[in-house]
Amino acid sequence: MRATSLSRFWRAAAGTAAIEFAILAPPFLCLAFGVYEFGRALWTMEALQESVTQGARCIGVQSTSCYASGIYSDANTISYVQNVAQGWGISVPTADIVPTQSTTCGTVAGFAQVQITYQFSTVVGSLIPALANETLTATSCFPDNP
Repeated sequence: MRATSLSRFWRAAAGTAAIEFAILAPPFLCLAFGVYEFGRALWTMEALQESVTQGARCIGVQSTSCYASGIYSDANTISYVQNVAQGWGISVPTADIVPTQSTTCGTVAGFAQVQITYQFSTVVGSLIPALANETLTATSCFPDNP
């Protein structure tokens, strides 16, 4: 009698779809969330890079967005960079933006530079604590216009 119960158990097909789903769902969901978060991280990095590029250019060409009455203004530059980032859907705190009017880039002097250090937080960080907060850094230089 016991042999027939075991053979009947192994031949039963009821519930196999649920078991297969339970086996395949976790890896599929990890892959799907991983692709989504990686894409979001790339989007954020592109937004930060575009923001610092526009900010350095703003300083270098002496745009009125970064200058007040012809005098360079850190506050105006930071506000400008934040507006560019906001256009990409990224909110960058003031403390994370470092504009420099005249510095060296590489070994060449006479450049404007903007740097952003941004804490990227991910949904996956709740599941994997090592990914909770990742620091993204973007830097750009533009030649100063004399």
